[in-house]
Amino acid sequence: MRKTIFSAIMLLAVLVAMPVDAKKKQAKQAQSEREYWVEQAWKMAQPVLENMAKGELQKNMQTEFSPSFDNRNRKVVYMETFGRLMAGIAPWLALPDTLPLNATEADKKELEQRRQLREWALASYKHSVDPDSPDYLVWGASGQNLVDAAYIAESFIRAYDALWVPLDKVTKERYIKEFKMLRKYEPPYTNWFLFSSTIESFIAKAAGLKEYDDFRVMMPIRKTEEWYVGDGWYADGPVFAFDYYTSYVFHAMYLETLKNMIDAKQSGTRLEYQKYYNRAMKRAQKFAIILERFISPEGTFPVIGRSTPYRMAALQPLALLAWYQKLPQDLSNGQVRAALTQVMHRMYDHQNNYNESGFLTIGFCGHQPETADWYTNNGSLYMTSLSLMPLGLPADHDFWTCKAEPWTQVKAWNGQPFPKDHRWADDIVTKDKW
Repeated sequence: MRKTIFSAIMLLAVLVAMPVDAKKKQAKQAQSEREYWVEQAWKMAQPVLENMAKGELQKNMQTEFSPSFDNRNRKVVYMETFGRLMAGIAPWLALPDTLPLNATEADKKELEQRRQLREWALASYKHSVDPDSPDYLVWGASGQNLVDAAYIAESFIRAYDALWVPLDKVTKERYIKEFKMLRKYEPPYTNWFLFSSTIESFIAKAAGLKEYDDFRVMMPIRKTEEWYVGDGWYADGPVFAFDYYTSYVFHAMYLETLKNMIDAKQSGTRLEYQKYYNRAMKRAQKFAIILERFISPEGTFPVIGRSTPYRMAALQPLALLAWYQKLPQDLSNGQVRAALTQVMHRMYDHQNNYNESGFLTIGFCGHQPETADWYTNNGSLYMTSLSLMPLGLPADHDFWTCKAEPWTQVKAWNGQPFPKDHRWADDIVTKDKW
């Protein structure tokens, strides 16, 4: 009976999300969920990386800016586009170039697309720090560069062996130099602290402990701990705001900062990095439970706070923990995959999210320029790629092969048993080592 109800709900949700055209309906229904995710990743990445690999992104990108955009250098749009896109698709590009047993045509197509995007990405990384390239990014144009350099660093963190290691010595040296020059920008007293810590902790991992600025790692860690308000939520600075910055920045960049310091084998500081990491992971697991419960039976989630044009970046921690294979016990692979897939259908299938040149438009579900904040451009929107991280799990992983299951709101609104929610308290205590 429960399976029948779930099947009916899923069919109804798919029909709501599908285009009207019957042929398109059939095509979508014939696709596997992974094929659909790959289709979204390719559509988002191909125009950016194909152009940038040739040094032609700044020449060909059809840009869009908030009606209230401030007076900063508008070329920041290109760094935002590249950095944020790469942070989302890096786990997928890091997969080995092998096919599963009994590979399908879809598997072969995905491998070809992934290889091509990785090739373009490696060329794009070189262009972005080559002063002689038309696609050299404006690294020192404004404080905004601190934000998007952090997403570039994050892409290296998420695919270190596939995207950082293969770069030539000159390109690596240029990156470390550009990252260090961003120290001239003082981050505001907000989530921006974690942009500094992400960059500096990556320098520690990639270039060695003598090269990074310890204070720009220690201070964000201490402030992030002060700003934790419970049940998985972080305040964006001293005052809590009910928005998705806990998703956009805090959980992912805090975990990655701590993990970089562990990987760099930094033991000469006061902080117990492993304990901090273990506690931060548990908080992220609680927040993943909250995000999964935000997803309605129809595949929508609450539109709250600022930066809503970041679209599915609001669900980043859920995608991150699925990729890490660290989902909490209350969340199965089948329900998380089904829920995220339905959100994608609801958001991307029947709205105009891309302009004539194939680049994202400003909006939440379609082209909605009025949703823009004063700092929004259509490069900002590539943060939605952060929801694609589970593509970093191979096609034969349980996340992709297990049966789809009803997520919490489907169960709750259809008379099915579902787990009770409750407050999660920290159970790991840290103290300075001296």
